[in-house]
Amino acid sequence: MIKNIIRKLLGKSSLSTPVGETVLEAVSLRPAAVPEPIAARPLPVEPTPVAAAAAELASAVAGPVRGRRVEVPASVHRIDPSLLDDRAVKVVTTLQDAGFEAYIVGGAVRDLLLGHRPKDFDVATNATPEQVKGLFRRAFIIGRRFRIVHVVHGRGREHEVIEVSTFRAYLDPAAAEQVEGHEKTSRAALADKSHVVDASGRVLRDNVWGPQDEDAARRDFTVNALYYDPRRRIVVDYHDGIADAQARVLRMIGDPVTRYREDPVRIIRVVRFAAKLGFEIEPGTREPIRACAELLSAVPASRMFDEMIKLLQTGHSLASLEELRKQGLHSGIFPILDAVLDEAHAHDGREQFIQRALADTDRRVGEGKPVAPSFMLACMLWHDVVRRADELRARGEPPVPALQLAIDAVFDARIGDISGRGKLAADMREIWMMQPRLERRTPSAALTLVAQPRFRAGFDFLRLRADTGEADADLAHWWERFSTADDALREELFVEARQQDQARRAAVAAGELPAEAAAGTASGPAKKRRRRRKPAGARADGAPALAGADAGGD
Repeated sequence: MIKNIIRKLLGKSSLSTPVGETVLEAVSLRPAAVPEPIAARPLPVEPTPVAAAAAELASAVAGPVRGRRVEVPASVHRIDPSLLDDRAVKVVTTLQDAGFEAYIVGGAVRDLLLGHRPKDFDVATNATPEQVKGLFRRAFIIGRRFRIVHVVHGRGREHEVIEVSTFRAYLDPAAAEQVEGHEKTSRAALADKSHVVDASGRVLRDNVWGPQDEDAARRDFTVNALYYDPRRRIVVDYHDGIADAQARVLRMIGDPVTRYREDPVRIIRVVRFAAKLGFEIEPGTREPIRACAELLSAVPASRMFDEMIKLLQTGHSLASLEELRKQGLHSGIFPILDAVLDEAHAHDGREQFIQRALADTDRRVGEGKPVAPSFMLACMLWHDVVRRADELRARGEPPVPALQLAIDAVFDARIGDISGRGKLAADMREIWMMQPRLERRTPSAALTLVAQPRFRAGFDFLRLRADTGEADADLAHWWERFSTADDALREELFVEARQQDQARRAAVAAGELPAEAAAGTASGPAKKRRRRRKPAGARADGAPALAGADAGGD
């Protein structure tokens, strides 16, 4: 387009651009408005060709890429209505019945076009947040950077949130108010402002409402700038998003460098969507990624952490890490991933452990099972913890304090001060500290451990270690049986555990195993305990009773 404008400036005719066949060729555009009678219109003043071309060039370079509204009927887009969420449809129809425009929008429409059932449904409307809130009994206005409304359906674990946003105007970043610093350091300066950017051009506030075509222009990718009306069963497409979805191409709307500067997190979103959808990144969208990666340093740590979790918990974590490598973002972006993707750890056993952990996470997501970020992160940082604990033990620190100190050091180095760290740290610490406890299979210790809420996570972690040869496979198998056994079988398992421990200690004494194997590498050497006399009436066969504390010895 710009080339054609330049040709006008030079007095040359523009070349005609052939239009390839797309799905939109079968779509009928809305009929044009009836023109006014000629006598009722003032005669226009014809600008000179150069002035007109210059104005068009300025508009093309600086203005929004608004696109052209195309209403795609159901016979073309073929979205299956059975994939829709009834509560999202109810939110749309409630807004429409109140006289507002409302559509299902964004990634949900993209997934519907691809034949997938969306995980989340978002709604866009021309109603303001206050107007939306007034239409629903349980609706809450949230956010500062982008004010949106959460419409809540149901209660407890069965509740669902439909996120409703107001159409936003496309504003020139150069016209926005600029502040020094970022969200946390410039709170006073951001108060009562609607459109604000920082020194690098990153948008800190975007709460100016506008028409739908501008709302589409300010969205990131063409496949995310789609609007679906479930009542009329049409898709509104301004930027050939349906064609890109069918071609499996991820294309930025507008100038990619400008869009990355507005919100650097879009760099991570490109990687995540390419991995999740299996799309190719359009060359113009891909080329500036490495040069713009330094903009991510201005993004708050908590938001970067959230984006990393999304990368790893959408069911395509392995593909996401591969895409990070492909785009040159595998180092220096996420401190946690640096511990995983560093080439120095390619062959130290860590890679296999992480691969299994992420593959298991992807499988659980694919099966619709819940995944906990604490477990996944515990897997990713485990070898850092072990290495630091070994260093502390070599300096004479006892095993358990060494493990505790190592955990603190790894958290400070890899996670830092982020929102929600306390709960996340507590869960990860419990998983890690449970590993040496799983080495001790005495009746009182085992019964206490198996009753803990986080036992399953700790056991799954042990089993993963066993699968990669880091822990004793017999130990993992023993705990798997013990966790579901009745009292009689548990007594037999305690006898078996004692025999296995005795055999292991004998192998260590004979030099067949390293000394650490006597009590497991995670726990360090076992403490000696004073042998107690057998109480009166003790069993002659020596099998421990469940009520006897430490009856089986260490």
